[in-house]
Amino acid sequence: MILKIKDIMKIIPHRQPMLLVDRVEILEEEKRAVGYKGVTYNEPFFVGHFPAEPVMPGVLMIEAMAQTTAVLLLNKEEMRGKIGYFGGINKAKFRKKVIPGCLLRMEIDVLKRRGPVAVVSGKAYTDDGLAAEGEMTFMISE
Repeated sequence: MILKIKDIMKIIPHRQPMLLVDRVEILEEEKRAVGYKGVTYNEPFFVGHFPAEPVMPGVLMIEAMAQTTAVLLLNKEEMRGKIGYFGGINKAKFRKKVIPGCLLRMEIDVLKRRGPVAVVSGKAYTDDGLAAEGEMTFMISE
C-alpha cells in the first residue's frame, strides 16, 4: 500500500512546514514501513542551518522517521484522530549529511507493541548510505 501526501494528512496532524514525509509504503501492516522525504533547497530550516552549507538537522531526520512511524501505527480507520507522541529516543546516531537534492528514505520496524505503546527501530538513508538511526518509543493518544 502506498500513501501519498493527501493520504498522510488524513492520518497524522502535521502540516507544512513540519510535515517531513512525502510518501509512505506500508510493507507489513503495523510492523514495517518505508517513508520518503524529498529534501529541497526550499526547506525553511535551510535558511539558518547553515546558510553557506545547507544541512538537514539531525533532529528533523528523527522527526521524519517519527512521522513515518505515526503513519504506520495510525493507518487503520479506527485510529483516525489519534496522535502518536514521542515517549523516548534511544541510540540515536547521525552518520551522513543530508543536503538539498537528497531523497531521504526512512525504514521503520516495530520491535515491540503493547497497547498504546510501541517501540520501533528507525533508519534513514540517502543514496550515500545510512544517514541516521535510532530506537523510538511512542504513546498513542486515547
